[in-house]
Parts: sequence; C-alpha cells; structure tokens
Amino acid sequence: MAKAIHSMIRVLDEARSVRFYTAAFGLAVADRLDFDSFTLIYMSNPETGFELELTVNKGRTEAYALGDGYGHLAFSVDDVNAEHARLTEAGLAPRKLVDFAPAGTVIARFFFIADPDGYQIEVLQRGGRYL
Repeated sequence: MAKAIHSMIRVLDEARSVRFYTAAFGLAVADRLDFDSFTLIYMSNPETGFELELTVNKGRTEAYALGDGYGHLAFSVDDVNAEHARLTEAGLAPRKLVDFAPAGTVIARFFFIADPDGYQIEVLQRGGRYL
C-alpha cells in the first residue's frame, strides 16, 4: 500500500514562507537540502508524519503562476473558532468561517487562508472524516 509522505509547493522567499507555516500551523523545519540551483525545505509537526516540502528555485524573482490545477492544502484543528481568532490576531487574514451543510446538516466547519505566495489552505474543525 502506498503512503502519502509530502506535498510540494514552490515558494519565492524561504524565510517568509517558513515564518508563515510556523506561525499559522506550528510547522517546523524538519530538514533542509541546499543544491546549486534550488533548496528543499521539509516542514512538519508532531501531529502527523506528513510533510510540506517548500521548493525555492534560486535566482527566481517573479511570483509563480498558481495555474488552474492547484486546489488547496488542508489542516484539521481541535478548535476552528480559536484558530480563526488566533490567525486574525496574528494579521494573517483568514477568510470567513463556513458551516458546510449541503443537505441541511453541518458536515464540515472551515475557513481558508492564503500563504505568502497565494496558495490556498483550508483549515477544518477536527472530527468526522476530517481527523
């Protein structure tokens, strides 16, 4: 059986992105591999073995076009209301909280936030299928 181990996104500014993912989601740098033309930064936290790989292409000065194929990353949290308030207070501009109830019963409570490069991140209340 295959095991998902990381998702990679390209970022423009290593320090800015590391600060964001540390402040927003408690991720820490687990490993950093520096090569001639690019750097790979693996970030994780004790909640899961899954990692976020930030790729910095050296010499790049223009923002990446996210395209129309990227969807989002997702993090689950114990208290989505408290996380929304914390991120708002930190000046990270989360969007509004949403109760997703397509058949009248709430099946998910979430909000989205964008990282410094514009990648969308969904933050879900932990529970049900969103553990």
